[in-house]
Amino acid sequence: MSDTVRRPGTLSALLRRPAGLVGGALVTAVVLAALLAPWIAPADPIAVDLAAKLQPPGVVHWLGTDQTGRDLLSRILWGARPSLSVGVVAVLIGLLGGCGIGLTAGYYRGIWAQLSMRVMDGFASIPLLIWAIAVIGIVGVGPVQIGAVQFPNEAKLALLIGLFYMPPLARVTYGSALGEAASDYVRARQSQGAGDLTILFGDVLPNCLSPVIVQATLLVAVGIVVEASLSFIGLGVEPPNPSWGSMLADARGFVFTGQWWMSVGPGAAISASVIGFNLLGDALRDALDPRRSVGSPAISGLLG
Repeated sequence: MSDTVRRPGTLSALLRRPAGLVGGALVTAVVLAALLAPWIAPADPIAVDLAAKLQPPGVVHWLGTDQTGRDLLSRILWGARPSLSVGVVAVLIGLLGGCGIGLTAGYYRGIWAQLSMRVMDGFASIPLLIWAIAVIGIVGVGPVQIGAVQFPNEAKLALLIGLFYMPPLARVTYGSALGEAASDYVRARQSQGAGDLTILFGDVLPNCLSPVIVQATLLVAVGIVVEASLSFIGLGVEPPNPSWGSMLADARGFVFTGQWWMSVGPGAAISASVIGFNLLGDALRDALDPRRSVGSPAISGLLG
């Protein structure tokens, strides 16, 4: 028998874990709901029908209606769009800034590393939700017009959250890049005459991506919660556009009057999304861990 142990690929290793399967299924469901909302939503999410207000779940309205007769299933499907878009775009912004800072700080070290990491620590010391409430409260809720382009309030949220995603992503990238920059293959590439940019983006960055991907996956869940929290207090998605947070805010006055379905639907959507991304992130951490199979052949031999 060959001594070579064939390690499974990342995808197969991910699918072998129950957490990966459940997390992947939940994330896929949320993504499909956001993408297919215009085609699978049974009704207009902002259409008011006072004759059908506060109807419980039934054949016509599967998840019931709210205080103005709007179909809750349609609003939940459409509400996946701002939550998911804010979370994903914020992570992309954080990746661009955080990876760039962490990568260069770990590679060049010295004064730049000390200065950039201290700035990142300063940003990280500010609670994200408190800072988001303060900034959105100052700049106001509503679209921003820059030239001929109009940016909705979700764009401001994504930019703000993305700026505060930079510190954790920079820290993760810095820790990985610091070890990679001191490795033999980097010195070999330098002796071959390769430029810094070639080494940074062609050699160091690919070897730092595993922990960054895991961290980014977990931060999408945080972005969903922050967007829902801001919408809950009226600083997020503008009414009457659907948002899970604003739907929960609308349901507050009906919690003790018997209209339980108003809060169950959006609450379940937020919970499923957050749990899905967290489970997927945990499974990715295990699947991308290079030490996940170390020692398993020896242990199997001892037990066999």
